[in-house]
Amino acid sequence: MRAFARALRATLLAVWADKGVLLLLAIAPVLYGFFYPWPYMEQAVTRVPVAVVDLDHSSLSRQITRFASASPRLDVRWVGADLQEAQRALWAGEIEGFAILPPDLKRHVLRGQSAVVTVEGDGAYALLNKAVLYGFAEAVGTVSAGVEIRKLQAAGQGARQAAASRSPVGTLLVPLFNPTEGYGSYVVPAVALLILQQTLLMGAAMLVGTWAETGQQRARPAEWIGRVVALSVVGCLAGLFYFGWEFTLQDFPRGGNPLGALLLLACYMPAVACLGCLLGLWFRDRERSMQVLLLTSLPMAFLSGFSWPAEALPGPLQVLRWLVPSTAGIQASLRLNQMGAPVADVLAPLGALAALTLVVGGAVLWAGRLRKS
Repeated sequence: MRAFARALRATLLAVWADKGVLLLLAIAPVLYGFFYPWPYMEQAVTRVPVAVVDLDHSSLSRQITRFASASPRLDVRWVGADLQEAQRALWAGEIEGFAILPPDLKRHVLRGQSAVVTVEGDGAYALLNKAVLYGFAEAVGTVSAGVEIRKLQAAGQGARQAAASRSPVGTLLVPLFNPTEGYGSYVVPAVALLILQQTLLMGAAMLVGTWAETGQQRARPAEWIGRVVALSVVGCLAGLFYFGWEFTLQDFPRGGNPLGALLLLACYMPAVACLGCLLGLWFRDRERSMQVLLLTSLPMAFLSGFSWPAEALPGPLQVLRWLVPSTAGIQASLRLNQMGAPVADVLAPLGALAALTLVVGGAVLWAGRLRKS
């Protein structure tokens, strides 16, 4: 126990004394906590610049244009009858999409014939394209519903009966775990676990690399356990900063199962710390670990299964991805912290983290053991 306590205290002091390691373990998570969510503070895309190509010039086409202008998704910059001008504006980036109201639109509607409103958008920007398509679809759908209700009323139905006939089965959409349906609420809580992993991995590998350069990497098992626990404590403090304060400040979904989230940190951080120590013993160089690990963040994000379906990955990657702590950590965090799932529902990812800690921790004890002279 004395060796464990001495190693724990010495590791914490080493982290404090090493400016590079302190920057990665303590300062970088805080900076990322403010910097990364900043571009997503608006959450949803609104007021996307668009145009309307009105080839009908009827009261119905003008009504569709008014509804499109009233949509919070769209910002109708101009209305005209020149299709080529709209295309040039789209190609020049002046607008992100436009709707084409065909000639004889009102005549076809009054005759009960189908009429098609074409919407063109810039598919290179998925979120902007989605706002353009949804905004025009809502505007046209609202006008279409009004026309249909008026036809039913003209056929002798009352206002309530016409509304019920037009929509006999009502639909109420309620987003459960992302109430704002914002991109920030979707991506930041997951990426936070990846930030915690990468900063702790690089910091631990850098510290152990420094020990390897100075011949201090060899230690008894109790001392290595003290080192891992010290690094895990620093990582848990950074995790508490995200779970307990950063998500609240940014108003992201949070607090579903706070005790489960604490249990997750207790399983997640030792697994990351052990992996960082093992990488430090492998690289045996202070700077090399950062040079290598900086390139792994994006692949780990895709392997975790939140931004890309894990079922769409090749078979070998579906197995190998569980060797990275962020895979299990992100899956468990989203269920516990955002969805409020009970611990029983995340036993598989927590078990994967525990197994990873035991296996990688055993490799650290073996690789960093004291050798008999």
